[in-house]
Amino acid sequence: MPPPHTARTGYPRGGLHGQVVHGIGRRILSGKIRPGELLPADMGLPASRTVVREAIKVLAAKGLVESRPKTGTRVSPRHKWNLLDPDVLAWQQDGASPVAFLSKLTEVRLIVEPAAAELAALRANPKEIEVIEGAFREMEAALGDGAEDYEAFDRADIVFHQGIVRACGNDLLQQMGQFVYSALLLSFAATSRLPGRAKESLPDHRAILNAIRGRQARRAGAAMRRLVRSTAREIESLSEPKQP
Repeated sequence: MPPPHTARTGYPRGGLHGQVVHGIGRRILSGKIRPGELLPADMGLPASRTVVREAIKVLAAKGLVESRPKTGTRVSPRHKWNLLDPDVLAWQQDGASPVAFLSKLTEVRLIVEPAAAELAALRANPKEIEVIEGAFREMEAALGDGAEDYEAFDRADIVFHQGIVRACGNDLLQQMGQFVYSALLLSFAATSRLPGRAKESLPDHRAILNAIRGRQARRAGAAMRRLVRSTAREIESLSEPKQP
């Protein structure tokens, strides 16, 4: 099985159509346009009605808006939003309370990833373990020789976590792997540049790898739980007032 790719997911941002989709999506998720409210006729975007109409179709597919004859297009109730859509995840982070959102995201990771690590320890085949191990070695290399390449570290870390989900042998969990990828992207944007954070995470990553390689399911789950909880503490620290 080839290593999971790390290309950015979500709706393309280039071009006028993409700009309109992301522009309206951010306004909805930030609360500037609230559930039940009509989308303004003039969105203040340099786009034709045709472009806006096509953008609304994209947003409707994400559950964010509803169009009805004679009443126009309104923002859908929040319970209809596809909160795990990669774009909606990103727009939530751009919203009014990104730390609160990241905390919710980490709670979900804490439920999914330790269980995935346990299953991977029981089911991973040699090639899948090789992917996870190779990703860990790349993480180490990104921080070696005094040259800290955080982008390379982040890419390898994503492959590490996606490799674990893929090694579960469960296609439904593999779909959840896409959520894990999106969640990691957002968590990295908030925490991966904190001083010492990347290097401090290596022992837990190593423990996860060793447990999976040794077919020790409980140890794999416990090590993953430690890692995600560490991220949770880092996210909580972002909301603390900085010392003068």
